[in-house]
Amino acid sequence: MTGIQEAPVHALLADGTTVRIRQAGPADCVEVQRLYEAMAPQNLRLRFFSVSPSSARQAAERIARGERPGYRALAAECGGRLVGLAEYEVLPGDSTAEISVAVADDWHHRGVATLLLEHLADAARTAGITAFSADALAENHDVLKVFHDLGLRVTRHFDGPEVHCAVALTEDETYLNAVEARGRVADVVSLQPLLRPGAVAVIGAGRRPGSVGRAILRNIDNGSYAGRLFAVHPEAAVIAGVHSCRSVADLPRVPDLAVVAVPAAAVPEVAEECGKAGVRALLVVSAGLDTHHSSALMDVCRRHGMRLVGPNCLGLANTEDDVRLDATFAARHPGAGTAGVAVQSGGVGIALLDGLARLGVGVSTFVSLGDKYDVSGNDMLQWWESDGHTDLALLHLESFGNPRAFSRTARRVARSMPVLTVDAGRSEAGRRAAASHTAAAATPTMTRQALFTQAGITATRTIGELLDTAALLHAQPLPHGKKVVVVSNAGGAGVLAADACVDAGLVIPPLATDLVDELLALLPDGATASNPVDVTAAVGEGQLQAGVSLLAQHDAIDSVLVSLVPTAVATATGEDLVRALTSAPGPLARPVVAVLPAQAARVELLPTSVRGTLPAYSDAEDAARALAHAATRADWLARRPGAVPKLPDVETAHAKDLVSAYLEAHPEGGWLDPHTTAVLLACYGVRQIPWGWARDENEAVTAAERLAGPDGRVVMKAYWPGLVHKSEQHALHLDLQGASQVRAAHRDLVTRFGDRMTGVVVQPLAERGIELFAGVVQDEVFGPLVVFGLGGTATELLADHAARLAPLTDLDVHDLLTSPRCSPLLFGYAGSPAVDLAALEQLLHRLSRMAADLPQMAEADLNPVLAGPRGVTALDARVRLVPRRPRDPYLRRLR
Repeated sequence: MTGIQEAPVHALLADGTTVRIRQAGPADCVEVQRLYEAMAPQNLRLRFFSVSPSSARQAAERIARGERPGYRALAAECGGRLVGLAEYEVLPGDSTAEISVAVADDWHHRGVATLLLEHLADAARTAGITAFSADALAENHDVLKVFHDLGLRVTRHFDGPEVHCAVALTEDETYLNAVEARGRVADVVSLQPLLRPGAVAVIGAGRRPGSVGRAILRNIDNGSYAGRLFAVHPEAAVIAGVHSCRSVADLPRVPDLAVVAVPAAAVPEVAEECGKAGVRALLVVSAGLDTHHSSALMDVCRRHGMRLVGPNCLGLANTEDDVRLDATFAARHPGAGTAGVAVQSGGVGIALLDGLARLGVGVSTFVSLGDKYDVSGNDMLQWWESDGHTDLALLHLESFGNPRAFSRTARRVARSMPVLTVDAGRSEAGRRAAASHTAAAATPTMTRQALFTQAGITATRTIGELLDTAALLHAQPLPHGKKVVVVSNAGGAGVLAADACVDAGLVIPPLATDLVDELLALLPDGATASNPVDVTAAVGEGQLQAGVSLLAQHDAIDSVLVSLVPTAVATATGEDLVRALTSAPGPLARPVVAVLPAQAARVELLPTSVRGTLPAYSDAEDAARALAHAATRADWLARRPGAVPKLPDVETAHAKDLVSAYLEAHPEGGWLDPHTTAVLLACYGVRQIPWGWARDENEAVTAAERLAGPDGRVVMKAYWPGLVHKSEQHALHLDLQGASQVRAAHRDLVTRFGDRMTGVVVQPLAERGIELFAGVVQDEVFGPLVVFGLGGTATELLADHAARLAPLTDLDVHDLLTSPRCSPLLFGYAGSPAVDLAALEQLLHRLSRMAADLPQMAEADLNPVLAGPRGVTALDARVRLVPRRPRDPYLRRLR
């Protein structure tokens, strides 16, 4: 069971209301009867096909019987009132369950039934149920529409006035898209009181000028906030010129948003006061909440349906004309614009706001997420996607609450706007700092980078690099590829710029002869038109402008980098070479960036004579990295969305039974023995080299005689539970030939490992091939990660691996095969034949499917995997299981 089977969860309805979804039982008997008795006769008839006084009593009696095999009931409640009920009961001898759903009359058309059915379907899938069955009156258009709109495959059979519906519970892309769309609508509506409040109250704006609350109150008041502003203080009637009341209940109007800046211990009490008054959103800037206060704050917010930003944050701002809210304690108001910014660190937030202000890039919405108890980066992406103002998203996230849902949202949003982030916590020290700063779990670098790559997120290493890239993406069109032409008025500067481009992964191609001739005709004598292009110190404004315009319009070029150093020649003649770049006669088809080593600022956006700006960098490396990020984004956008292939000959049910049986016998989990590992891999069609198990010397000889290849050679590996690195412990013998060598090898292993060794594995000596590594790690936060790269004994030393989050699409597998440094070996190198790429792709897809099917699989290591022209075979395999309940990352629930 997942989610609500372990504990109640909260989720959003279509109108943004928060409801609590929980398992229903005998204690709900009275409430269930009351739910049905309050229904209008027409709704009772639609529910029970007739109107009978006994219907409500019978429904209550069904709940009163409590939990039983094949039965599940879920309740939706708000403010302690039962507003919806959904039940299933498994039909005898079938994997189909009959369902019913009921919603209170005054809660219709708010998404209660749909939300309940989503959670009921999740519970049913976990229980092995494959379909729902329901009967309804043909005139019950509302419930038929609920079934149709679920996103699941529904078949209908009409029988007179009744219709029988069969709902397949397969969780495919269509269903996930439908759930995602419903979640997006509900999420955006729920954020309205937070980000577009009609009235704001600041609680904790003390009379002391230096207090955080007073600074926020002053910023709201001075920032021309379009709504009504109040302060709450137990004594003062006016604070900083703003009317103040003794309590939230005394305010002349219930505020949509309350800003809480009180001591940590007082936060839950203040939140309770706000909830009772009807406040819809909280911004808690207070820091230092302990576990008790944190739990109490979240409980209050969920009970009263309030969205929460913070605690321990800088605040939030919305620059839209009809809002103009600056509820931060930053020193300056953010300028209005189209960049959405969300950060966990207030310090990073201030740095980003200052950097964007220097560039002249305005902000649509700024949210400091702080400790991120509720509102997250995922929420903000959905807001920016829908707000009609944002076209550039900047994120700084130290932790991920639901990274798989975040990845799905980011992948969709990144199609319509650039999504940039700082890859925080790459080092061990950085991860420790992130965990202590935000109480977040450390995130492995490889996993996080896989998330960013698959979602199309532009991940930078520093705030400066993020601003460099944001400037380019804000000001210039995307390049079509990685081919860059470097233009410079000083040869040395051009060479350095070209080196920076190559280091960033860009390409500096030679120019075609016809382009060289055309270019030289525009430039002064002495110019060279190889790449880099040296226009010489004698170049004039007109010549430089004509040359750059020619290059920026040429189909063989993707972008132009112009490096200009100040010279006495230009000064003497009055030429302004930078003006040559900013006064182009019309917009250019390809990005042009300037590198101005004499420029004081790291990056500036220079106004141009046509619409737009020109990014100018003081260092060629910064410009090159920004161009590389832009090229990567262009490549990601140009790719079709990947697809997860359907795999034949997969025995999921058998694999799940095997895992359940092992964990029942070993509740703490552990490494599977060779036989169980082989059976599990066979369920997914993962090919292993033939092997035999031997408990003693004689069995080893027998196995060797059976398995030896044409040359008569075998391999012997020691085994005991928990043995992971056989080579490091010298627990294997290679190249054994004949019974005497097999016996000697076995005696050696027994002598060195004794009773710890439970047996040996005997295999034929493998053919030659490329040794690779393929494996799976189940991350507690991110889910399954598939890792691939160079294998063998040096796999950890060389660390030539790539990783992607499962489930893998065909594009993900392609990236896995081409990303490691060893990838040329796979496609044929120095005359050697290419490996069986189709078999290698199948191996990765099957590992991905196994990881997605079996969340209990903590680790799976296939090392080495021998790849050759005739196939791919795992020579050694280890699988570790842990007790873990499956959890649907896409099921709608609040944090």
